[in-house]
Amino acid sequence: MGAKIRPDSGVGIKPISITATKQIVRKAINYAIQNHRSSVTLVHKGNIMKFTEGAFRDWGYQVAREEFARYVVTEDELHSQYEGKLPPGKILVNDRIADSMFQQVLLRPDEYSVITLPNLNGDYLSDACAAQIGGLGMAPGANIGDYTALFEATHGTAPKYAGKDMVNPGSLILSGAMMLEYLGWKRAARKIHQAVQRTIQQKFVTYDLHRQMKNATKVGTSEYADRIVANMS
Repeated sequence: MGAKIRPDSGVGIKPISITATKQIVRKAINYAIQNHRSSVTLVHKGNIMKFTEGAFRDWGYQVAREEFARYVVTEDELHSQYEGKLPPGKILVNDRIADSMFQQVLLRPDEYSVITLPNLNGDYLSDACAAQIGGLGMAPGANIGDYTALFEATHGTAPKYAGKDMVNPGSLILSGAMMLEYLGWKRAARKIHQAVQRTIQQKFVTYDLHRQMKNATKVGTSEYADRIVANMS
């Protein structure tokens, strides 16, 4: 392809398809519509990887324009047509460079709502967001397809903690709440969210949150879960 590559280099292939890109952006915008979210942000490294992540950005905007024109406003349109003010009932679709977005989620998280990324960027940015709320022990996860969905903790398995009754069950509990939302049982999901929030406000937490809080009570997995159940009543 005319590129000069050192003989000792490793070379990787990064496939990003129109089909998968449009699918995930379509799901993100539909999610924003159904849950009354204010924005959908496409996060990419298109300034460097123009034919893959740059294409991810372009195809994402294409979906927004062609399939959701009545619901969305792009950032360019926001400033050229609406004097920087989002019209009522509209969703802002914008994009950010991945490294810039790291700073944004740390310093200005209130300006973002639904974030859509290719796999690699999504992995590390989601962990950075989890750090903002106490760590992976608080991060729920979901794999949602066209017809089925699987909900699980973001952190995966942790065999070394098995049977020790010490880790934070929050990720699994909140994953369950996401499942309830997916099923349409939003009231039940809200009760779980409120109970988790109330338990943390009471400073009754597992070791991972305890080491980040002053004057908190450290408890095990089961006792923490029991307190959440009690706070649901």
